[in-house]
Amino acid sequence: MFYEPRSGHGLPHDPFKAIIAPRPIGWISTVDAQGRPNLAPYSFFNAVHSNPPMLAFTSESMKHSAANAIASGEFVFNLCTRALFDAMNISSGDQPAGESEFEAAGLAMAASRIVKAPRVAVSPASLECRVVSSMQLQDVDAKPVQGWLIIGQVVGVHIAEEYIRDGRFDTAAAQPIARCGYRDYATVTELFEAMRPTDGGSYVAGQPDR
Repeated sequence: MFYEPRSGHGLPHDPFKAIIAPRPIGWISTVDAQGRPNLAPYSFFNAVHSNPPMLAFTSESMKHSAANAIASGEFVFNLCTRALFDAMNISSGDQPAGESEFEAAGLAMAASRIVKAPRVAVSPASLECRVVSSMQLQDVDAKPVQGWLIIGQVVGVHIAEEYIRDGRFDTAAAQPIARCGYRDYATVTELFEAMRPTDGGSYVAGQPDR
């Protein structure tokens, strides 16, 4: 089949999010102007640069996390795992401003080192970020849409020691979850390694991606 999104897909459910999948879940913690914590998951999320490390998330309306991140210039990404799925799902609820998703989901907070926003204490990894860019998205006709892109530079990295094995972060052991289409999710449980054509004999396992 072929369709133009502006004309509709003709299917019972939109396939777009199922095609662009799996997508890492950006579990974003922030604080508002009164210092009150907020926590919410975003499925439009990913790393966008490695040196310096940067990541981005998109909010399809001006929700608390996006507003807080833009206003404060800071946020924290918390890795969401299979064991934390239920808590993450609870944190996706529409809580009134000022009410803590940490409390609703039964999650303990941990202090960050550099930014004011707290971390999810039990997350295997958390990345403290400072906002370097934010913008309202536009369509091909240059009309604003109800979407805001926030890009943050990672300024601090927390990793639980039990997930560092042989000098690597053990992704499969952490079992991060990802968003697929509809109400579907995926869990990382195994990895495979492959050499690039440019690796040649110089590749050393565990070295940073080039």
